Amino acid sequence: MLDLLSGLLAHVLEAEKLLLTPESHRRTLVLRIRSFVRSHLHDPQLTPRTIAAAHHISISYLHRLFQHEEETIAAWIRHQRLDHARRDLADPALRTTPIHAIAARWGFPRAADFTRAFRSAYGVPPKDYRHEAQQLTE
Repeated sequence: MLDLLSGLLAHVLEAEKLLLTPESHRRTLVLRIRSFVRSHLHDPQLTPRTIAAAHHISISYLHRLFQHEEETIAAWIRHQRLDHARRDLADPALRTTPIHAIAARWGFPRAADFTRAFRSAYGVPPKDYRHEAQQLTE
């Protein structure tokens, strides 16, 4: 049954390519890729290579797709991960969750890499950001 559904989906997607303009097809593919990335942000193995493989496209084509976007695919992934981690750090319900656990939840297995990326993006280390955010909610 699963094979039948997979085959039907593949057929529909192939037919869709014929109906869309090249620009519409590109936008649709970018939207699918963004959705895929959002649902896999927690995976530290999420890379342009794994994204391209999951969408049956080359890595160079993936990068070309994102040339028309505001950020490269790698920068967009990092931005999404950091944004989710920042929200978790500010969440009073997660105040006892260790920072390294929040980092790992969003695809940063090494705390030092997370701290460096967070400081670069937000101007303060995660510990200070969390402290400031919690003071605002008290």
